[in-house]
Amino acid sequence: MDDHQHHPNEQLLHLVFGGELKHGTMTEFKDPSNLHVVGIFPSYGEAYKAWQSVARATIDDATIRYFIVHLHRLLQPE
Repeated sequence: MDDHQHHPNEQLLHLVFGGELKHGTMTEFKDPSNLHVVGIFPSYGEAYKAWQSVARATIDDATIRYFIVHLHRLLQPE
């Protein structure tokens, strides 16, 4: 198995979070202490559903962005 393959039942944690950006096209947050942590999810599919829900709810505000972070890559960087 190479570095980019995972077992089918392996837990791959993903974090969904977001907040107001300083500028609509950047990834620097206006107030990092006020970030909205949506949650940690056991698969990308579940994280994507959560991201999609909050992204749609804030679609009219161009300064608010949500992200999916692949926590499993940070926990096992090899």
